[in-house]
Amino acid sequence: MTDTAQPEESYRLRRESGGWMNQWRSLWRRRWFRWATWAFVAFLAFVFLFWLLVIRNLPDAAALAKYEPPLPTMVRDAYGEPIHSYARERRVELRYGDMPKNLVGSYLSAEDKTFFEHGGLDYPGIAKAIFDNVFVSEGRSRGASTITQQLAKILLLNNEYSYSRKAKEAILAYRIEGALNKEQILTLYLNEIPLGRRTYGVQAAAQAYFGKDVGQLDIHEMAFLSILPKAPEVYGREKNAARAMQRRNWVLGEMEKNGYITASERATAAAQPLGLIEQRALPQKEVGGYFLEEVRRKLIDEFGEDAEDGPFSVYSGGLWVRSSLDVRLQGHTTQALRDGLMRYHAGKGWKGPINSLKTSDGDLASQLASSNISTDYRDWKIAVVTARGGNSITIAFADKAEGRLLGAPAALKVGDIIAVAPAGGSSYNLRTIPEVGGAMLVQNPHNGRIMAMQGGFDSRISSFNRATQAMRQPGSTIKPFVYATALDQGMTPATIIVDGRFCVYQSASLGRKCFTNFGGAGGAGPQTMRWGLEQSRNLMTVRAANDAGMPNVIKTFKAMNIGEYNPYLSFALGAGDTTVEKMVNAYSTLVNHGKLLDPTVIDFVQDRRGKVIWPKQWKPCKGCNIKDWDGQPMPRFASPGKQAMDPVTAYQVVHMLEGVVQRGTATTLLSLDRPLMGKTGTTTGPTNVWFVGGSPDLIAGVYLGYDTPRNMGGYAQGGSLAAPVFKQFAVKAYTPYPVRPFIAPKGTRMVRIERTSGRRAYGGWPTGDPKSAVIWEAFKADTEPKRSVRQEDIPATTRTTRRVAAPKRTTRAAPRASEPRRDSGAQSAPRPAQAAPQQQQNDLTDSGIY
Repeated sequence: MTDTAQPEESYRLRRESGGWMNQWRSLWRRRWFRWATWAFVAFLAFVFLFWLLVIRNLPDAAALAKYEPPLPTMVRDAYGEPIHSYARERRVELRYGDMPKNLVGSYLSAEDKTFFEHGGLDYPGIAKAIFDNVFVSEGRSRGASTITQQLAKILLLNNEYSYSRKAKEAILAYRIEGALNKEQILTLYLNEIPLGRRTYGVQAAAQAYFGKDVGQLDIHEMAFLSILPKAPEVYGREKNAARAMQRRNWVLGEMEKNGYITASERATAAAQPLGLIEQRALPQKEVGGYFLEEVRRKLIDEFGEDAEDGPFSVYSGGLWVRSSLDVRLQGHTTQALRDGLMRYHAGKGWKGPINSLKTSDGDLASQLASSNISTDYRDWKIAVVTARGGNSITIAFADKAEGRLLGAPAALKVGDIIAVAPAGGSSYNLRTIPEVGGAMLVQNPHNGRIMAMQGGFDSRISSFNRATQAMRQPGSTIKPFVYATALDQGMTPATIIVDGRFCVYQSASLGRKCFTNFGGAGGAGPQTMRWGLEQSRNLMTVRAANDAGMPNVIKTFKAMNIGEYNPYLSFALGAGDTTVEKMVNAYSTLVNHGKLLDPTVIDFVQDRRGKVIWPKQWKPCKGCNIKDWDGQPMPRFASPGKQAMDPVTAYQVVHMLEGVVQRGTATTLLSLDRPLMGKTGTTTGPTNVWFVGGSPDLIAGVYLGYDTPRNMGGYAQGGSLAAPVFKQFAVKAYTPYPVRPFIAPKGTRMVRIERTSGRRAYGGWPTGDPKSAVIWEAFKADTEPKRSVRQEDIPATTRTTRRVAAPKRTTRAAPRASEPRRDSGAQSAPRPAQAAPQQQQNDLTDSGIY
């Protein structure tokens, strides 16, 4: 039965199939059916192509609910005052409630009267636009975009002019209306609409065109802003003022029709001139250009530059940055370095133009404005030579003002950018930007915060930051770290080192090398380590480095983050390259009791909502800013940094560096009359001159030298060129800081010694004279000179005058030599005094000061 059923079923299927085919053929013979079929296929193909070309890659309109407009990064100084912004565009984000009602009304009247009524599309307007584009207009097509469609174009599409883009706008507008409410849409639109002069949004435009905030605008000014979306580069130009007035007055009429203003308000506003201000650069404080550029580099390294780099990028993330810049200190730093460069340059004559412009590239004044070259030194201005006829020279400035240059050199030609100073009327005298370079950096030695930085004469003339980017030989400023190594290897500041001929065999190829003191000076024989550092003796330094082991010296340099060098003795005299920033940080580490600091220009970074996002482990100090003490324990912060050097070693070096100021190569600073430490440096040539040092509160470093190293002249030394720059800075910078000594760490023994011999002193006390025969010296425990000495070791003058010099005993007797010494912990180095009573002598002996 199964075999006979199969042919029957197969026949039935073929018959039924043939019936459908017959019906199809029958219908296909009819014209209307063929047309309907092809229309349906065409419709399906159209839908598929429309999806493929238009809908498939449309952005998600729902993302606008979380949209964050790109905002510039704002930088504040150490006290929270805004000083700079990193911005390529002018943007300010406002809330809907911050926008005046008439401003909203002007935009609705000009762009979308039915905004609060439609669902994203204005269908009558679209129909009219289609009719006009087909039958009326010529050239560019006319649109009927609602505010919602414009927002879709601004944020989600591009400026392509085509029907496909209009279709995308329509679809996205419908989606946006479903994702956001009307106020959200209008807020995004008014914050993001491009309005010319590199502005985005109504607040930025109000500042750019009228120098006002939106809340201060008059009705005619609001109406003007509302005409800008159509053609900002047309209506915003002075030559098109008549067209702008006509369009503005039309908007005022529409505002009256829509009930936003009265007839009298419209008439009053229409009678007003445009009142546009001249286009100008973003307002910025002219302070700390090199510092702010360093901040920008750090931010880009951490967060990226543009929006595609992440949500916290420098030019889009809307960051708030608290920097460590002290504007007062920065001003003193800038002035001191510039004056130092000018003193060195004095009498050297004009060295050529700052730069030159191509005369074939059009208006020279406009080129000068675009170059951003300028200066704020004294009353100087930057100009460009626009014409020369013999001795008659015409110059122009960035604002297109012109003047006449007096007494110009023959080498000056049209297109040269120069510095000039007013000479009366429209005449100017030529000035020279110093050819020599230099840098100065100021740091807090207790936390590493860089308070000021000047990397050259002016960052708007040369952006190369010589404080952080210039690799230079530090010369003798590196010697303290050589002696620090020697101290760690068992020497003391009173150790005798021979200041005499020192030669070393380097290798078969290099042969034998003999070192000399600066200027070829001969040796002075056996002297104390302190004297060798104070007088910056090369022979004593290399001998100390050799005795301590050059590999150990190199380890110290690396530990202090000065640099990584090979173990050659020449590096002990500063032959290796480093930066001003690294040297200042190393000296700060000495003051910080050997704890290595991380030099920083940024305290913390907040996102646009105020949340701290860097440092990542940042914690707020609750109650730190309260006005009155609340009875709770004061917050205590642990000393930052890692221990890179023995604390007592670091203090011993600082104490010896105080001697450099008191009687060494930096005595020019002695008149500042406060505890200071520091070291001068001069490299072979001389090609570089240095000073690094400061007080317990501020450490600064100064470097002067040509960018391409060359001889600065035999008279150039750290003490004569660099130290005076620091002195000019310090006279004003240290005024608000208390006069206080450097603090000795726990374990330091202060002992009276003879300054020249290093032996223990018994017959006298240190005095106020820097060259006193007896001084206080810092020792580690059990390294100070012996208490007992042989009779013949006591100088005859001391033996004969001891009874006369000894003060009367007014209290208890001094402890015997066999009594144990006590360690008092942290000490302040005693200030010199003319005489000391016995009680003071006993107290010092008991506390670890001898």
